[in-house]
Amino acid sequence: MPASCPSPINPKENPVISPDQWSTIRSLVDWIDRENGRSPHEIAVRILKVTEEAGEVASAYIGMTGQNPRKGITHSRADVEAELCDVIITAAVALASLTDQPAAVLDAKLAKVADRAAVTPAP
Repeated sequence: MPASCPSPINPKENPVISPDQWSTIRSLVDWIDRENGRSPHEIAVRILKVTEEAGEVASAYIGMTGQNPRKGITHSRADVEAELCDVIITAAVALASLTDQPAAVLDAKLAKVADRAAVTPAP
């Protein structure tokens, strides 16, 4: 992206996940820490949970499109959206379990991806 173009991602003006949402994520991490501890194995399980949730998105999408002829249409678009939200939440919990600055890590990564894709802000 040319240097004269404004950054498409301005986390201070439009965060990917809001500060209130990160506060909720941090509360979820604290809850899981109290219930399950924070061993290396527990952190690994939190990361693996992202894959489990992604599988649920795939299942919901297959159910929405009726790709399994034995089952037919079993899910709605709202089901797929809800499962995608579960992936986002689960990934945010895993990220917040690995770093004390999850918002900064996510914002930096998103800015790199946007720059690589030459995404420009909407007018």
